Amino acid sequence: MSLTMTLPARPFSAGRLCLNLAIWLAALLWFLPILVAIWVAIHPAADQGTFVLFSPLTTQNFVDAWHAAPFARYFLNTTLLVLMIVVCQLLLATMAAYALVRFRLKFSGLLFALILLQLMISPDVLILNNYKTVGALGLRDSLWGIALPYLASAFAIFLLRQTFKSIPLVLEEAAIVEGASRWTILRRIYVPLARPVYIAFALVSISFHWNDFLWPLVITDSVNVRPITVGLQLFSAPEQGVQWALVGAATLMTSMPLLVLFLIFQRQFVQSFMRSGIR
Repeated sequence: MSLTMTLPARPFSAGRLCLNLAIWLAALLWFLPILVAIWVAIHPAADQGTFVLFSPLTTQNFVDAWHAAPFARYFLNTTLLVLMIVVCQLLLATMAAYALVRFRLKFSGLLFALILLQLMISPDVLILNNYKTVGALGLRDSLWGIALPYLASAFAIFLLRQTFKSIPLVLEEAAIVEGASRWTILRRIYVPLARPVYIAFALVSISFHWNDFLWPLVITDSVNVRPITVGLQLFSAPEQGVQWALVGAATLMTSMPLLVLFLIFQRQFVQSFMRSGIR
């Protein structure tokens, strides 16, 4: 004899239907630029002026876009730049958050308030001062010059501080009794328990610095250190005319790594920010 449970059907609600339609419409509007980029990228350049539903498809635009600029160098520069920034941000934020939570610092509340003050200042406001500082250090037109203003992140310190505060102190006390050092405690207890937060912040930081344009444009002069966002302006040069097929193909090539990365880690991304919001 088998028992089956049937859930009662939810009654029809006009409000819920309108909400679902609004959500799908917003998602379609958000995805529309990507659809346009896909359309122009997979159709011949000669068919860009007219909309033909069954026009022939091609991948030649991706080949032409790849050879129209040193994209291999751009990808390498951007990957190295993002890795440098994210690794330094996580290291500095981990040590700062642990010190704010577990050390008895004088004026720790004031120090944390000054750190949060960075969140209220737009990076674009500091471009002139950062340009003078980087130039004085002799780091203009270099990857370190691009990365230097972003090596410390107040947002990462805030997230990790909130996470570390929720970790029971008895775990650290037990490790100290066993003879563990501060570095061992940080590496074996705090970092593993904060893994979702690390993943979420890394995704945010990678997305921001992969797409950053203004500061790299100001501080770089040569192709050797130019990131991929600055290299994309080659396709919209007025003297060459706008080649929409190449622009669409290049845009898809540059954004695809971020889309794949987000699809892989989207669950950890959403869950970590929900936990941070609850705390």
